[in-house]
Amino acid sequence: MVSTPPPQSSSSQYEISEAKVEAKVDALVTETPTESEIDLEFLYTRDIEFRQESIYFIVVDRFYDGDPENSEGPNPELYDSEGKDWGKYWGGDLQGIIDKLDYLKNLGVTAIWLTPLFEQVEALFIDSAAIHGYWTKDFKRLNPRFIHKDDDPSLNKTQESRNTVFDRLIDELHKRNMKMILDIVCNHSSPDFSGKKGLLYDDGKLIADFNDDKNHWYHHYGEVTNWEDEWQVQNCELSGLATFNENNIQYRNYIKSAIKQWLDRGVDALRIDTVKHMPIWFWQEFIADIQSHKPDVFIFGEWIYSSPLNDLSVEFANESGMSILDFGLCIAIRQALGAGAEGGFHLIQEIFDLDDHYYSATELITFIDNHDMHRFQTLNSDPEILRLAVILIMTVRGIPCIYYGTEQYLHDDTNGDMNPYGNNDPYNRPMMDKWDTDSQLYRDIRLLSGLRRLNPAVSMGSQWQKYLTPDVYCYVRRYRDSLLFVAMNRGESVTLDEVETELPEGEHTDVLSRQKYEVKDGKLYNFQLDSKEVIVISHVGERIKAQTIVRAQLNGVQTQPGERIAVIGDCPELGNWDIAKAYPLEYINTNTWFGEIPFNESAGKPIVYKYVLLREGTSPLRENLVGRRWVIASEGTVKWRDKWASGRES
Repeated sequence: MVSTPPPQSSSSQYEISEAKVEAKVDALVTETPTESEIDLEFLYTRDIEFRQESIYFIVVDRFYDGDPENSEGPNPELYDSEGKDWGKYWGGDLQGIIDKLDYLKNLGVTAIWLTPLFEQVEALFIDSAAIHGYWTKDFKRLNPRFIHKDDDPSLNKTQESRNTVFDRLIDELHKRNMKMILDIVCNHSSPDFSGKKGLLYDDGKLIADFNDDKNHWYHHYGEVTNWEDEWQVQNCELSGLATFNENNIQYRNYIKSAIKQWLDRGVDALRIDTVKHMPIWFWQEFIADIQSHKPDVFIFGEWIYSSPLNDLSVEFANESGMSILDFGLCIAIRQALGAGAEGGFHLIQEIFDLDDHYYSATELITFIDNHDMHRFQTLNSDPEILRLAVILIMTVRGIPCIYYGTEQYLHDDTNGDMNPYGNNDPYNRPMMDKWDTDSQLYRDIRLLSGLRRLNPAVSMGSQWQKYLTPDVYCYVRRYRDSLLFVAMNRGESVTLDEVETELPEGEHTDVLSRQKYEVKDGKLYNFQLDSKEVIVISHVGERIKAQTIVRAQLNGVQTQPGERIAVIGDCPELGNWDIAKAYPLEYINTNTWFGEIPFNESAGKPIVYKYVLLREGTSPLRENLVGRRWVIASEGTVKWRDKWASGRES
């Protein structure tokens, strides 16, 4: 009896022809495109693979006011029509996002992450309203400030009709083959407002009250006093916010049912706030339930100031079932480029050198700033340095996330605290004020987002340092025979005698400047990099084609130089147990091997497979297990995520 895995998401109806891909590659690297010449449809697919996405993070209230009639909301005193009181609402809403979707799609954005849309408490706490969306009153109702005044905010009541602005936003996103990422918070509800704290509703019905908590929906341990005490971090209050008791099954059922309801309305992915403040068992149960409900949902969490050197955050990234925001890389970039630290690019490479700590470093969410820290240009106002930072996250491993307005150099320096670790809230949340589609960064992001879709080395490949000083950084991304070479210089002009690129012999074109470069023996000779210049050269090899493609990833095997990992099994695609015909995987780092396996003959059929370590001059090492059983989807793209079982000599 073969056990059938959960339903597998298929992307076949969204696949694009190889001829179209090749034509778009040629257009990107051989000529200067105009707005009318590039059809961005080729950038978009809809499947369970999220590594090709380019995320754009929006604080909804500060993006665009598309419907002035909803701005005052239930409490007009919390709205500032002049946009001067940073703690009050300024009018941004979901209609405003709909109005700007073409601007975002043309930027190359393939997924938008919105701050929470749930109904919030309508009062001031320390001179601030809940404009950010993290003081939720009802997880099953929409914030009336974000929808039309005549829309019913109840998701239950509109589940069938789906006639709110929220539903129209989902429809408009999906028409453009863009994805919706909903921000959620499971750790807490609201702080104390005039003696009211933690009032929680289930579609309008009061179900919990922190001050009258007879059913134990909340923890009551006071605020965290020792941030090194893991128990306090997970059970005590963060900044006075009413903290849910995850041991209460009623709470767990409520929060899961609410989020499932949003997924049923068309949400494609989730970002989860403050994940370090709840135990990992809660997240494992939560993710299992959510992905059983919607198997293709991508989920990432905020473990603030996570780091590859922080064992707890690494364990969470590896074992919770979700990815995380890459704070380690963010801080390194802010130090190296934002603060101009002496170590420069060495600080960034030191983070990449620790990628083997993670099971899925290529799925970490990379960023240079967000709503909880100074905007990058508050650290360093030089637009050319900002450009280096943005191009870096668009071309290194991970899934890039651009904070709204970055492409328009949006920042406000009202708060003068320049600590790169610091918090510039609320001045890091100004109103979006420009929509220039010809800014340098707008054009760069557009091109590089396309490149992420066209070149699998960028989204799925390994990363190799080729030249490194504090001021100059050259690296290669590699997957099969696809390559990306990037060189950037934060300092004065420099000429390098030679740099290894791994590119094929001949002339290559910089994607950004269209300048030509001659590669000989895989190297660039007498390579000149001007001050604050960046060069990106792409080479796309043959792409995997099949009725069904399995993206297989193996972790937990420590290979030595010259050793390789392959997959064997009881089907033709995996060699019918003939180890000489096993399917080879690609090296990503010392903890991760990855590959796309094409299935045609066995598509739709059950198979058995296992991994094997191939060693020169000695016997292969097979996994010590009977074999993994799987039913291959009949079409589309699916994932395997496996850990190496202890090996046995052949």
